[in-house]
Amino acid sequence: MPTHLTYVKHYRDLEVYKRQRALSRGIFLTSKTFPSEERYALTDQIRRASRSIGAQIAEAWGKRLYPKHFVSKLTDADGEQLETQHWLTEAYDCGYLSKDDTKRLVEQCEEIGRMLGAMIRKADSFASDSYSVREKPPSYLTDPTDRE
Repeated sequence: MPTHLTYVKHYRDLEVYKRQRALSRGIFLTSKTFPSEERYALTDQIRRASRSIGAQIAEAWGKRLYPKHFVSKLTDADGEQLETQHWLTEAYDCGYLSKDDTKRLVEQCEEIGRMLGAMIRKADSFASDSYSVREKPPSYLTDPTDRE
């Protein structure tokens, strides 16, 4: 069994997912400064695209036993990070983001893209029979009096 998967029990354990969440939070905080007339246009688009990266990673994880489906969802996640880069460039062009903020956020997108690419190249290693399709629910969704 590949050693890089022995500790990954859930998509929330994936480093790429953690980095996507940091990117999404950064974009949320930065986009709060966008003008109100952009609320339903650029602000909504950039937040949606950045959040969708994580949703696609989560969906990919659920399909990891089927490498072609897994790759399909990961390529969707990569498409969302590229869309996020586009919206960051638009925000910069409109003067809503500084050059430094744009560079930092685009670099985060690019790193996520590289990580997704590595996962795509190693898709078969995620489809191990030793992993169940259904994970246990997170502790915050379980009854604390119900101990195993």
